[in-house]
Amino acid sequence: MGMDAPELGRGLFRILETGDPALAADVVHAEFRNREAAVSPESCAIPGPAGVLASGAWMRSAFSDLRFAVTDIAHEGEQVWVRLRMQGRHTGPFVKFRDGSLDQAVPPTGREIDFEQIHVLGLCDGQVISHEAVRDDIAMLGQLGVFPPEPAGMLRMVGWRLTGRAKRAARHVTAHAAEAAAQT
Repeated sequence: MGMDAPELGRGLFRILETGDPALAADVVHAEFRNREAAVSPESCAIPGPAGVLASGAWMRSAFSDLRFAVTDIAHEGEQVWVRLRMQGRHTGPFVKFRDGSLDQAVPPTGREIDFEQIHVLGLCDGQVISHEAVRDDIAMLGQLGVFPPEPAGMLRMVGWRLTGRAKRAARHVTAHAAEAAAQT
């Protein structure tokens, strides 16, 4: 018996928390597309469960104890709206990409994140086929000390870029996401 729409919504975020390939096969459609993959490693844009597993690995590499606390779910027809709080501790570099290349690397701060997001999921054949999000990224960057910029945090980011640590972090995160994608 398949999952209902709310279970599929919760299931997608459970995959991101755990990296469970069996759950990914149950929840994620083979033609799944993530509209938000533009800022993540290229493997996160792979269609289907592989891209979702890569996305989870990318986020978990930056945030330990990653949780998506669902606060509300609504659905109608072939769409599900999930309102949640993304929570965790920033213990690894948070690397963002643009056009497949390093854009920004935030060195680990040890700080907790807890901010709201709304996700719109498309359904097809009893699985999640699409994802887009409305996130409060400014709140997250504020919690990490990046926006507005805190001098010590900005110096660390510049230092990481100048010493090559940002590029090394991007290569590591990219390889980690690709390994997760290969689990399918």
